[in-house]
Amino acid sequence: MIETPPKAPPLYPKSHLLAASGIAALLSLALLVFPSSEVEAKKTSMAIDLESPADQLQKEQNTPASDTDDTENATDSPFAKINQDGDEQNTADSGDDSDAEQAEADADASSKAKAKPTAAAVPGSVHKQVVVAKGDTLSTLFQKVGLPASAVAEVMASDKQASQFSKLRHGQMLEFEVSADGQLQSLHSKLSDLETIRLNRAATGFAFERETNKPVMREAYAHGVITSNLSVAAQRAGLSHKQVTDLAGIFGYDIDFAQDIRHGDEFEVIYEQRVLKGNVIGTGNILSARFVSRGKTYTAVRYTSKQGTTNYYTASGDSMRKAFVRSPVDFARISSRFSGGRKHPILNKIRAHQGVDYAAPRGTPIKATGDGKIFMAGRKGGYGNVVIIQHGKTYRTLYGHMQGFAKGIRAGVPVRQGQVIGYIGTTGLSTGPHVHYEFQVNGVHVDPLGQKLPMADPIAKSERGRFMQQSQPLMARMEQEKATMLASKR
Repeated sequence: MIETPPKAPPLYPKSHLLAASGIAALLSLALLVFPSSEVEAKKTSMAIDLESPADQLQKEQNTPASDTDDTENATDSPFAKINQDGDEQNTADSGDDSDAEQAEADADASSKAKAKPTAAAVPGSVHKQVVVAKGDTLSTLFQKVGLPASAVAEVMASDKQASQFSKLRHGQMLEFEVSADGQLQSLHSKLSDLETIRLNRAATGFAFERETNKPVMREAYAHGVITSNLSVAAQRAGLSHKQVTDLAGIFGYDIDFAQDIRHGDEFEVIYEQRVLKGNVIGTGNILSARFVSRGKTYTAVRYTSKQGTTNYYTASGDSMRKAFVRSPVDFARISSRFSGGRKHPILNKIRAHQGVDYAAPRGTPIKATGDGKIFMAGRKGGYGNVVIIQHGKTYRTLYGHMQGFAKGIRAGVPVRQGQVIGYIGTTGLSTGPHVHYEFQVNGVHVDPLGQKLPMADPIAKSERGRFMQQSQPLMARMEQEKATMLASKR
């Protein structure tokens, strides 16, 4: 039997084959570009389950301030690290389960926060910001964001405290939420790092809210070496102008900052910092300090007694406070010293200079060097405008050539040490702005710079133990901080 050969596959024209291939390619591309409904559902689910980088950043920013502050403490200062070692160990021992639970709690809190209705969540509302410029009023600011004058009246009539929005400061920012139909939904303004005021539309009018944040207080360390003057060195160390003044006041009984400061003198300070959400927003009191001048070391510790009186004492408990400070002017230059025979610059003859002249810019405050009572405040010959203070029966001080007197300074008025009594000028026989300062003991002129000053009382025996419990750790911290700083520079 003769076998029949198998039939060959049908031959199609070449053009038909090319057309079929093209159609197949188009179908594949369509499936990629336009996925099925099942594929789209899977993609949507994945997008919901994964956090975007923005969500992760938002979660980090929503971390409680206390956690941020602890981190700052741990990195800023070795003492913070030493103090928190135990806490850090406890956190490490808690394990991954604790971390997971915390993350879940954070996510839940974040979800609740997002779900909370706010004025900004009104559909179609528009957020507008405006910065207060010179001459602006609340009405002009409302006009700038397109709100009518009636909206201002509605806000002011809604709540008595709403009037605080009319107390504007240059540079202050007001933020508005305006609905699609042009109605004000909310208004808020940040008054400071610690305070924000808000008005939110309610069922009747607007409801006023005040949001306050309480900063965390922590201790910080600063160290400086003087190359020109205390102000510059302190600024480089990160201290504020007020802290420089406080530092000079603390050591002002022992150091005359106009003549005693030398190149290479150094200081250390432990002070309070106000921290909000990881950011330093201000400083507080100086808790302890050490000043090395001309090779001599002075220490100071802030202490509040059981009776509530606060003063600075040496590390051993002696009072830093004396009956008088050395200088009536902060950071002034000595232009003429106490002398028994000085040629007067105006009279051009030898004449005793029975005081010390402190030169400073016109208008610089002059302070009483001790507690006392005003003996005289007025014009007195070559002294020009002068204030004389009687300090008990033994001591008397004089301040001459004043431009003018501080408010309330007149004969018979009591004054406190450090109180401003007048301002530097050139009245009387004076060649330039300065204050002529005299110091008398039992009616005899003495050199204010060389006179040994009477001391105030030391820490009471009943409080010495409590004081040392505060003093010793502060001194130890300064020692450790400085050692750490020096080691890091090697």
